[in-house]
Amino acid sequence: MRHVAEATQTPLETLYETIGWPLNHKYGHAHDAFKISITNPNVWDEITFPNDAVKSELQQYISSKLTPHPTKVRADIEVTCFGYDGIDAVKDALRTAEADNTPENQIKVRLVAPPLYVLASQCLDKTLGVKLLEAAIVKIEERIKANGGSCTVKMAPKAVTEHDDAILQELMEKRERENTQVSGDEDSESDEGVPE
Repeated sequence: MRHVAEATQTPLETLYETIGWPLNHKYGHAHDAFKISITNPNVWDEITFPNDAVKSELQQYISSKLTPHPTKVRADIEVTCFGYDGIDAVKDALRTAEADNTPENQIKVRLVAPPLYVLASQCLDKTLGVKLLEAAIVKIEERIKANGGSCTVKMAPKAVTEHDDAILQELMEKRERENTQVSGDEDSESDEGVPE
């Protein structure tokens, strides 16, 4: 309320009289009403705003401060298959993790370096995200074991921070550099001049 009062040059007491106290009376606390207003704009039906600037500033401030932010959930797994199907079995098993994706809950599988893969999801509810990844890991295990492979959980599903993501990105770049340096497909200079 103080922020809106300063931004719109409206006396704070006026805001409380017209907005804060009526919401306190109806919802128990204005803060609870603000949270509800994110999903239900009918909260504002009985409120008389001093002017449109106050209304737009308050709604903009609520949407930026009280809207829940998605949490990133991640799990690290190793998937291997030395059977006849090999890499095709691994790809098939990893696709089962993404098979049940919905617009609200998406699981993405990324390769770090064979056989290490990362399962990642972003959701508003952390516990739901962890359960989704756990279910995806079970599906991967079932599919890869049916093809004679194995799935090992290196890091159980958990909420991660930007710092954890930075460490993962660094690891992926390191593995990529190692792969390019070790590549033995090029002709070496010592082979030049050797009769064939």
